[in-house]
Amino acid sequence: MKTNIGIKSGDCQKIVDILSKVLADEFVLYTKTRKAHYNVEGPDFHSMHLFFESQYEELEESVDDVAERIRQLGHYAPSSLKEYLALTQLSENRDNKSNDSQSWIKDLVKDHEAIIIYLRENIDPIDDLHDQGTADFLTGLMQKHEEAAWMLRAHVK
Repeated sequence: MKTNIGIKSGDCQKIVDILSKVLADEFVLYTKTRKAHYNVEGPDFHSMHLFFESQYEELEESVDDVAERIRQLGHYAPSSLKEYLALTQLSENRDNKSNDSQSWIKDLVKDHEAIIIYLRENIDPIDDLHDQGTADFLTGLMQKHEEAAWMLRAHVK
């Protein structure tokens, strides 16, 4: 059955295109955060292993929420690694190949901040397309990334 929620078809496609990029970024960051969880080394291993786990669990929830928002708009969510890598602004590669927590943190902060900027740039345009639900959703998602970035930055001296 066709979705009829008061958003023009072309406008809805623009919104879904933005959300698809957000979904790809969320998934790539989720994967990198899991990698940090798996591979962090150093005297703070245990605490950072648990910290990264809490961060990737939050991101896992965000991945699901973004995909479900796309479905609520009547579209199918991208869901393959190939699609994610084609859509994301993030890189799977890291600036620093060291596995100490500080190196991981600096890399993950950079990715959270890139997502925050993308979300901030797209909230008003989505609101202008008369989709206040998605604009509100992205505002909440941006706040989650701001908190995650703050938590990560608090570990860097």
